[in-house]
Amino acid sequence: MWLPFLGLMFGLALGLLTNIQIPSIYENYLSIAVLAALDTLFGGIRAQLQQVYDDKVFVSGFFFNIILAAGLAFLGVYLGIDLYLAAVFAFGVRLFQNIAIIRRILLTRLDEKRLKRKKNSLE
Repeated sequence: MWLPFLGLMFGLALGLLTNIQIPSIYENYLSIAVLAALDTLFGGIRAQLQQVYDDKVFVSGFFFNIILAAGLAFLGVYLGIDLYLAAVFAFGVRLFQNIAIIRRILLTRLDEKRLKRKKNSLE
């Protein structure tokens, strides 16, 4: 579980401490790549909470999702179609699904801890 958080902290630090300017022509590619990266990050957190996390799956999924999203955006520009919207929709839906599942897992664990404390205090 430490790898997703380490990547997030590294990325935030890199973004805040550097003054990198992205040309406006690459804005669509970058926004989709960030969305794909966030989807993978929250998917990794979800996998860890479900105790099925695998570093290889996380790292390969991270790069594959970014390349796939940027490739769709590039193909869309080449064809003159807003194909990047398909990637935005797909990764956006998955991102919100992962966040909802993470929330449910955490709430369930919190309820279990409360019940356990209540049971221990009654004994």
